[in-house]
Amino acid sequence: MDKPDLQPALCFLNRERASGILLHPTSLPGPYGIGDLGKEAYRFVDFLVDAGQRVWQVLPLGPTGYGDSPYQSFSTFAGNPLLVSLERLLAEGWLRPEDLDGGCDFPAGTVDYGAVISWKQEILRKAHDGFRAHGSAAQKEAFEEFRNANRHWLGDYALFMVLKISHGYEMWTKWEERLSLHRQVALDRARKELADEIEAIQFAQFAFFTQWRELRDYCHQQGVAIIGDIPIYTAHDSADVWANRELFQLDAGGNPTVVAGVPPDYFSRTGQLWGNPIYRWDRLAETRYSWWVGRLRASLDLADVVRIDHFRGFEDYWEVPAGEPTAVNGRWVPGPKDEFFQALRSAIGEDLPIIAENLGIITPEVENLRKRVGLPGMAVLQFGLGHDARSSDLPPHEYERDTVAYTGTHDNEPILAWWKGLRGDAKRETYIGKYLDTDGRDFNWVCIRRLMESVANTTVFPLQDVLGLGKEARLNCPGQAKGNWTWRYRPEQLTDEVTGRLRDLTEVYGRLADDERGRP
Repeated sequence: MDKPDLQPALCFLNRERASGILLHPTSLPGPYGIGDLGKEAYRFVDFLVDAGQRVWQVLPLGPTGYGDSPYQSFSTFAGNPLLVSLERLLAEGWLRPEDLDGGCDFPAGTVDYGAVISWKQEILRKAHDGFRAHGSAAQKEAFEEFRNANRHWLGDYALFMVLKISHGYEMWTKWEERLSLHRQVALDRARKELADEIEAIQFAQFAFFTQWRELRDYCHQQGVAIIGDIPIYTAHDSADVWANRELFQLDAGGNPTVVAGVPPDYFSRTGQLWGNPIYRWDRLAETRYSWWVGRLRASLDLADVVRIDHFRGFEDYWEVPAGEPTAVNGRWVPGPKDEFFQALRSAIGEDLPIIAENLGIITPEVENLRKRVGLPGMAVLQFGLGHDARSSDLPPHEYERDTVAYTGTHDNEPILAWWKGLRGDAKRETYIGKYLDTDGRDFNWVCIRRLMESVANTTVFPLQDVLGLGKEARLNCPGQAKGNWTWRYRPEQLTDEVTGRLRDLTEVYGRLADDERGRP
């Protein structure tokens, strides 16, 4: 089937109205403990189509590290092997049915990362053995082509992961110096001695990218665009920093001298201390930001549009001395500003398919930068409903068309939990009730309708809000180190009633694709 013209879905570039759902693939249902790129992913795309949605937004797709967070990845270029569909590997003949025995014992509604990681890593190693034994000549040729096309990051990543596993997952700065400091003679020796283990890691990446691209092709065939996500910073414990130490503010041993975060804000009274190393923007500028250009190209190979998290860091960023217990004692430092986006435009194209995450402490200078470089911003309904019109951050009646509007994000409570949490704040409850013209019944749908009718070109709803779920379905609580990223929906929750109700609102407010309007 030929791919349709996706421009109607990419409303960020052509200013058409559309709506979509935010759901990270780990939250898909399935029998093996975590969402994957198998049949439930395709079923979710079918749900989007039936509900009239033209956008699927995901979080970063990299291999997760500390705290299982998609925003703390072992690589900004690699894919998460936990998302590989084992059933599809079984269908290829690289696994046997008995290899998957015991996998159905995982809980259905949450992810037990410790158990899933150890079990799935072993299964992927078996799949690699099966691929070497039973893969066709064409499949093996495709694997070699994949390795060659991605050699600029795949070799370092695979070696990094094998060394990390062999060191009991210790931080790379604690490895023996010849390896931690990336000395070529030591690396060449390790690559030779660990060749089989390295190939197994590369095979898992081959499986991920093959499956993801097939899923993306299916999305395109159905007229659904994918919004991806790029964290502005990389994890310190990553192949990116290990192999490119000169691009980050590190000491001689590879430890950060300053780290990233944000000052006290809506989410935390002591700020958020992310701990990521901060770029040496001067070094990046010397190469016209080539590392970042490669990063953006890799992300656009997986998604049609990408949201860059913490856009304000390109104007100025919060720098905290390493070793500080909180983010309070930091300072604002100028970022690369317009020059950075000029370099991206020169390499990628004039119309950058980027959404600027401009939430939090946003100054006029940050907004002026966003408008100068021509990127749509974000608005979150929860932030826009204060005690009155003057105390609200950005209420829907003040949205601009060049906006992607959300009821909430992965960092927010589901909208019903947020509403219930306001009980006792009579002034705010009264204002919100008047503003939304509601007594609180079907509150999630009231909020969805309010965004649908707004002038924002694009509206995106976390699936939790469409399903009307509460605090038990929260995906992430900023500042909380454990217990995040575990929620999964159940297949039976995607009911005909939910599908029809969402489609009706999408049609009423002019967000269906032209060829979908009037379809029963």
